[in-house]
Amino acid sequence: MPSDALELIAENRSFGGWHRRYRHRSAVLDCEMIFAVYLPPQAESTRVPALWWLSGLTCTDENFMQKAGAHGVAAELGVAIIAPDTSPRGTDLPGEHDRYDFGSGAGFYVNATQAPWNAHYRMYDYVTEELPALVGEHLPLNGRHAISGHSMGGHGALVCALRNPGQYTSVSAFAPIANPTQCAWGQKAFSGYLGDDPAAWTAWDASELIREHGSELSLLVDQGEADNFLADGQLRPEALETACREAGVPLTLRRQPGYDHSYFFIATFIADHLRHHAAALR
Repeated sequence: MPSDALELIAENRSFGGWHRRYRHRSAVLDCEMIFAVYLPPQAESTRVPALWWLSGLTCTDENFMQKAGAHGVAAELGVAIIAPDTSPRGTDLPGEHDRYDFGSGAGFYVNATQAPWNAHYRMYDYVTEELPALVGEHLPLNGRHAISGHSMGGHGALVCALRNPGQYTSVSAFAPIANPTQCAWGQKAFSGYLGDDPAAWTAWDASELIREHGSELSLLVDQGEADNFLADGQLRPEALETACREAGVPLTLRRQPGYDHSYFFIATFIADHLRHHAAALR
């Protein structure tokens, strides 16, 4: 399949719009990839803005689209949603499928520099360059983009927005891995993808990026207080809060009592995030 071609593999009518899954050949990742898009009813007559959704560990393009309950609000607001996969697929590198938090389903939205991962694991370039160019060519989008995500994908959303000023109108996250250089998940992934020098990791850490460069965007973050990964020290929203305060970056960090790390949490607050992004996308 040519790298500039899209193959429609599934579609479902939803709230007057269309949920579609596409396959394409990624030159950046050197493999075939699948991504999902929700096109609201307005996309049948005009070009619409898009929210990019980056999912977390073990997810694919399907989790958010099926579980978050976002289509109805997106249809009301006239916003498309684009959900990439979370890692390259079909590469079958040694040990790639052995762990849930490294390798398949765990690309961490970085550009790997270490062999053999650097041949395929370039999810940052994929979600910020290759896939936006592809959907911009083939889908009825107007060129205005926002970005959000959950857990590993919340980390990815923050990093993509912070490293690309002007590319996104707004950014938000659900329970992001906010300080990956200082948690077990991040240290494991970064040492594998980026090498053993922690100095090379800071360019992929939202808290460190804000501390060093600030941000032109305000941040919206929801964090469930009953999240077991919060208690385990994997998420570290306090580090993001401190970095934003010290850098003068506006942060709305909403701590939600009783909510865990699941899609019930996301489904409860996704409408708030969609409306937040829609206001900026206008």
